[in-house]
Amino acid sequence: MLRPMENGEFVAVYRIMEKSFPDDERRSEKEQRALLEEDGYTVYILPDTNGSIKGFIAVWQFENFGYIEHFAVDEKYRCMGLGGVVLGEAVKKLCGMVCLEVEPPCGGMTSRRVGFYERCGFVLNDYPYIQPAFSPDKKAIPLKIMTYGRAVDESEFEKIKNTLYKRVYKAAKTSR
Repeated sequence: MLRPMENGEFVAVYRIMEKSFPDDERRSEKEQRALLEEDGYTVYILPDTNGSIKGFIAVWQFENFGYIEHFAVDEKYRCMGLGGVVLGEAVKKLCGMVCLEVEPPCGGMTSRRVGFYERCGFVLNDYPYIQPAFSPDKKAIPLKIMTYGRAVDESEFEKIKNTLYKRVYKAAKTSR
């Protein structure tokens, strides 16, 4: 079902991203497009038979783990079970430990989102983590790291965090 995004599909994917993520949780369109040249970064889409895009998942493959950076289903295709399908397929495509960032569960939507990831096999790790700002005009965000299949120890968590800070957020102007 999932396939790599083609260049002509970028605008449609970015529109889903804009609708699904607050401004501080995504790059500008220009910065996001530039990521397509990065080693290890891939955007997979879930196409519809009519040529539209039902959803996407943007991932990084590092030496020892995979990282899911953005994941969204277009609002007209939500509540159909597609999120779990997309996430399950993406986990199979990545090598090693798989992780993602989430807002700490504080009730409402944040708790529902964490519950969704837990039902899909992810575990919430309770280490302090700040997502660095994507660019100087955006804010850093306190988040949590979830890992697939099992929790990580503090040493593994630090390796994940350091890799994300170095490779994903390298342009961020945030103290680490």
